[in-house]
Amino acid sequence: QVQLVESGGGLVQAGGSLDLSCVPTGSILRVYTMGWYRQAPGQQRELVAQMTRGLVTNYHDSVKGRFTISRDNVQNIAYLRMNSLKPEDTAVYYCTMDVQATDHEGYRTYWGQGTQVTVSS
Repeated sequence: QVQLVESGGGLVQAGGSLDLSCVPTGSILRVYTMGWYRQAPGQQRELVAQMTRGLVTNYHDSVKGRFTISRDNVQNIAYLRMNSLKPEDTAVYYCTMDVQATDHEGYRTYWGQGTQVTVSS
């Protein structure tokens, strides 16, 4: 069973930076798309950023130029660098990975438990 463990959330002042990371555990043959979502209170969960195995990225318009997603394809770690944080970035951030466990099956999408990011004004 694959589990994703996120770290790096916390409280930061507006204009500050935070780094999130996501490490998978369990049986992993290959990780395809890695992504970060967020959900603010009373809001729907939304895609923040994602990166394919081939390093193609996609960002929510509100974070373009401020957030950077990256990945380590050897250790299968996902990162999210968040700069110039705004109070509206406050949310629980979730990591996702499309994981292929063995050669005999396709991939499944896994979610982390979420990490709180709070940006004070």
